[in-house]
Amino acid sequence: MSQRLGRWHLSNSMTLSEINIYPIKSAKGISVRTALVERRGIQFDRRWMVVDASGVFLSQRGFPRLALISTHLDSDTLHVNAPGMNTLTLSLQPSSPDPIRVHVWNDGVDAISAGDEAQKWFSTYLDMPSRLVFMPENSIRQVQPKSAIHNDIVSFADGFPLLLISQQSLNDLNDRLVTPVPMNRFRPNIVINNSDAFAEDRWKRIRIGTMLFYVVKPCSRCVTTTVDQETGIQGKEPLATLSRYRKVDGNVLFGQNIIPENVGTITIGDRVEIIG
Repeated sequence: MSQRLGRWHLSNSMTLSEINIYPIKSAKGISVRTALVERRGIQFDRRWMVVDASGVFLSQRGFPRLALISTHLDSDTLHVNAPGMNTLTLSLQPSSPDPIRVHVWNDGVDAISAGDEAQKWFSTYLDMPSRLVFMPENSIRQVQPKSAIHNDIVSFADGFPLLLISQQSLNDLNDRLVTPVPMNRFRPNIVINNSDAFAEDRWKRIRIGTMLFYVVKPCSRCVTTTVDQETGIQGKEPLATLSRYRKVDGNVLFGQNIIPENVGTITIGDRVEIIG
């Protein structure tokens, strides 16, 4: 992996520059100015997931058209849109007496169906039997014990409550690419500005505003990074370039998985401090 880390910037110069929520796993994100961070991650982040007829999750890895699904949150409703589809409107707190078992990676998780209308909508859009499910509060999915800090839990995200990337790391990558890519290729929840490129590789614990986070594991990147989030078309970059200088033990690393230590609010412009 590249050693182009440079000197550390003073911690008080670093700020939170982006907050992104992805209500539906593998669909478009929503950029917000402020967000509530809960134990599972940012409120409403990846609490919905598309599954096939067997209850196995679907993602952009196999279904890049998921990138074209957009969402909008208001006080009590999730609105879902996609090209050629009518708007799907869902309650932010769906209820069902009968939980169903779904699977995300190696985890079996209790979820509830988002309803027949949602099932028809996603089956039509993806041209295959599929449905949308929601993770209720009483459904507990643990972070893998080897990476957890204190019995941590996670939503339908791949494995951790939040993903952090620095803007300078993306800048470093784009300096190497013929065609630069936007940050949304990497689907971070939190973007930090005014650090050195890949400085986040060295962090263990950080403070953002009043929130504390453990930096627990580099994020291993997959073909989702090669999907243009505006067109749903898959290519080869930036994964091909990243693999030449960010590969460790066969994994291409970009960004850091983080776990919240407390519950609270983060806001664009918050100071970021390295505390461990």
